[in-house]
Amino acid sequence: MNASDLCDALRDSLPALFECAVAPRGAIRVRTPLLYPDGGMVDVFVEERGAGYVVTDYGDALGWLRMQSAGGKLSPKQRWMIDDVCLTLGVELDRGQITLRCEDRSALSDAVHRGAQAVLRVSDVWFTFRTRPGESIADEVDDWLRQRPFTYERAIRRSGHSGRDWTVDYEIMSGTHKSLVFLLSTGSRAVARRLSEHVVAGCFDLLQSAEVSQASLISLFDDTADVWQPEDINLVQNVSKTVMWSRPDEFEQALLPA
Repeated sequence: MNASDLCDALRDSLPALFECAVAPRGAIRVRTPLLYPDGGMVDVFVEERGAGYVVTDYGDALGWLRMQSAGGKLSPKQRWMIDDVCLTLGVELDRGQITLRCEDRSALSDAVHRGAQAVLRVSDVWFTFRTRPGESIADEVDDWLRQRPFTYERAIRRSGHSGRDWTVDYEIMSGTHKSLVFLLSTGSRAVARRLSEHVVAGCFDLLQSAEVSQASLISLFDDTADVWQPEDINLVQNVSKTVMWSRPDEFEQALLPA
């Protein structure tokens, strides 16, 4: 069965809220109605291998989870919780990827549901973290904004050109001028690069979206921790205006109409 036929078969067997599309390398991307804790959509992928099929997240769940940890690492208890999720739902953890093998195409719909549930349950391990990166800085930014003549919303979702929903930390209005602000905050240099790459992907997708084409994209770096390398900032500068939280006057200027 070719990728297009498999995509059609999955679309017919899954509920309407599940969206199927052919992805690169012949896999089928299934966009589910489930959400990561930050509001991002849970995707799983279906590949035809040999006489059967494989449902996988390509490592997205563990990657997302590590990005939320200040050290980029998981504790033994958190790893045990992830193993328990896999055992309960009958999925494997193969080189960091949630994987479910299915021999019968008639059982593929159930496999997609279980794979997506496993991704969701693994991401929920985030709630066991003692601290969450960016939380205190986000509160500081919130207090700072309340003292200025801006109107704003926190943690809003906006659709990119690809159809993916991105969580934007702040949507700020100065008169009729709109700014979409990503807050980059972490205590780990390893996580800093991944966070930068995540913001670049989001900005690039949003820049091509008609919904936000007139808005300014701003990346606000929490530079209270010495984790950012020049290449991290240069990477983000290509798709957004970058400002440092240690220089709030520059941040305020960036929020004003040109």
